[in-house]
Amino acid sequence: MGNLWVKKPLSTLLTESSDEKNALKRTLGRWNLVSLGIGAIIGAGIFVLTGQAAASYAGPAVVYSFVVAGIACAFAGLCYAEFASMIPIAGSAYTYSYATLGEFIAWIIGWDLILEYLFGASTVAVGWSGYVVSFFADLGIHIPPALSNAPISYDAATGAWSTTGALINFPAIFIIGIMTTLLVIGIRESANFNNLIVFIKVVVILLFIGFGAGHIVSANWEPFIPDNTGEFGHFGWSGIFRAAGVIFFAYIGFDAVSTAAQEAKNPQKDMPWGILGSLLVCTILYILVGLIMTGIVPFANLNDPAPVAVAVNTAGEGMAWLRLPIKIGAIAGLSSVILVMLMGQPRIFFAMSRDGLLPPAFGKVHSKYFTPYITTIVTGAVAAIIAGLFPIGILGELVSIGTLLAFALVCGGILVLRYKSPDIHRPFKTPFFPFVPILGVLSSLGVMATLPGDTWLRLIVWMAIGIVIYFLYGRKHSKISN
Repeated sequence: MGNLWVKKPLSTLLTESSDEKNALKRTLGRWNLVSLGIGAIIGAGIFVLTGQAAASYAGPAVVYSFVVAGIACAFAGLCYAEFASMIPIAGSAYTYSYATLGEFIAWIIGWDLILEYLFGASTVAVGWSGYVVSFFADLGIHIPPALSNAPISYDAATGAWSTTGALINFPAIFIIGIMTTLLVIGIRESANFNNLIVFIKVVVILLFIGFGAGHIVSANWEPFIPDNTGEFGHFGWSGIFRAAGVIFFAYIGFDAVSTAAQEAKNPQKDMPWGILGSLLVCTILYILVGLIMTGIVPFANLNDPAPVAVAVNTAGEGMAWLRLPIKIGAIAGLSSVILVMLMGQPRIFFAMSRDGLLPPAFGKVHSKYFTPYITTIVTGAVAAIIAGLFPIGILGELVSIGTLLAFALVCGGILVLRYKSPDIHRPFKTPFFPFVPILGVLSSLGVMATLPGDTWLRLIVWMAIGIVIYFLYGRKHSKISN
């Protein structure tokens, strides 16, 4: 049983990071990494969650909620940045856990990350499908509901599954197929495409901020922090913190930057830039969008699936021209999130295969494109099936709890490694140690505690399946413990 806790030596990890044979191609610069982070973060969150959090919990003070959530994510981001600069190879939290907490915990986190990346890509693809169907409807092109909805539905109140009569969510499958093909062709091509769509969605957001500022009605900000309704979490300072818990999920994705460490040109210096830079940019954009949105529309009217569109409509003819670009920006935003999620998962499988915990085929690199093509195709195929069959709600909760567990383990890993191996060269150090990693663990676990019991049950079942696979295959084939 002692082999369960065997750690992968840092010297071995660093040797692997410099091994050119069968290695991933190092083509990503600093700004590519920042763009990947922005591509992963800015998606449905800024176009959906902002309005819901303002209307239900915080009012105009939702901007404070963005600050609180951004700080909570920064705790995890600082810990990710230290690990990514110190262990610059593919695998993200899986690799970090292997070096600090042992093989069994590494397997647990590697299996858990499937919930974030693979299921995350599926979740966002379902959201992408909804926006695309709406966009085409505006142009007079109607996609049949039977080909644009999940055939399976789930009632959270009763726990009952049922069929919807739809055949398949074809648009969701289509976008995953396109992104998977792009990722097989090459990381540079994928990064260039991501840069383009990140540019589009950031321009749309800046247009909304710039032109929306002229339509602000200052009375909509009074009072900036609405009085508490008598119920915890509904306005007042408790509402600000409740909204921060909801908005926390709008930041999920920055850690995907760390999965590309082995394809970064100068990972020791550039990975912290990619992780922290993307978090900073997105926090500023979120705050500005929150201010403009609540300044144009009374916050009580923002409880809508498309609150940015509500703000544009409320502003009148002066901003009517933005209606179409807003939908294009949302589609572009979701596209880049799918791309980055589908990029992250294969690189974790790649790292696990190289360690013997998954079959050798998962560690193969394409002879022409220098990408982990088998794991990319497998990830895309499974994500497409899930996106085509299941509703977005049940997928979203699984993504949230899986991501938060990864954050907690990475922050815990920094604590362990600082005390056990204080002399290791760290190009970037998490500041204010040990407070930052401790607060990172506590904030992640705190948000996890707010999730429904059914979501915890699904996490436990998922982890049980992973543990069975580890003992049947991974432990027997591990290159470190055997």
